[in-house]
Amino acid sequence: MSETDAAPRPAWIRSAVDFGALLAFIATFAFLRITGVDGEQAIIRATWVLMGASVVALVAGWIIEKRIAWLPLIAGSFALVFGGLTVIFQDSSFMKLKISIQNGILAAVLLGSVLMGKNLGKLLLGQAIALPDQAWRTLTIRYGLFFAACAVANEAVWRTQSNDFWVAFRGGMQIASLIFAFANVPFIMKHMAPEAEPKTPEPPDPGL
Repeated sequence: MSETDAAPRPAWIRSAVDFGALLAFIATFAFLRITGVDGEQAIIRATWVLMGASVVALVAGWIIEKRIAWLPLIAGSFALVFGGLTVIFQDSSFMKLKISIQNGILAAVLLGSVLMGKNLGKLLLGQAIALPDQAWRTLTIRYGLFFAACAVANEAVWRTQSNDFWVAFRGGMQIASLIFAFANVPFIMKHMAPEAEPKTPEPPDPGL
């Protein structure tokens, strides 16, 4: 069966693959806090779960869809690198700073590509959507600004708030990314070729 003939994968499966690792991290953190573990150690221990779940999510994405989209791959790679630093040095600051660095780099790459007349949005958003170049340019700018906002917000939160608040904030960022992706659907449908199948781009995953 060709890729184009394959049955479309339900949206909930894609979301489960893309965001499962973060949900496992949050659930583990919450369980540890309930059992009396302090916030710093709860993040460090939950990071082990995050790293394992990130690998499982990437493998599952490959098995289910026969591909690994760029955004989940980037998020998973950052999770493994900064997660490793977190457990080695027993310092949750690495995991918190990871969100700022990851989103800052993505924002710089996307917005920088627009300034240089390139269009990396097609690559990073990971979908074969039939859009004109000008529409892709607009989407690339929107995603770049979203990543920049996530980086700034994360810096403000982790440097001023408690560990519990930061973990809750991380969950909120993931919900915001889904809302942002679906908010762009009307724009995509407006500019999509009439014969093309309606699709949404990858949610702008702000990091595991």
